[in-house]
Amino acid sequence: MNDETGLPICSAKGCRGAAVWVLAWNNPKLHTPERRKTWLACDEHREHLSQFLGVRGFLKDVVTLAAWESSAADR
Repeated sequence: MNDETGLPICSAKGCRGAAVWVLAWNNPKLHTPERRKTWLACDEHREHLSQFLGVRGFLKDVVTLAAWESSAADR
């Protein structure tokens, strides 16, 4: 999600903080193993969102937004 200036913001409910992290995940009941959905997180919500996905077995990777964008540019 982006704010009104087009900058990515945290996916946590009600948060308007700048996104710093990408949480890559998938639901194995719905998605193929290689598919990755993403949530964005600010520093404050990274751990909470990671735990939420982790206890469900959905979390696959947590990387900085800069690293995620860099790897996407390489594809």
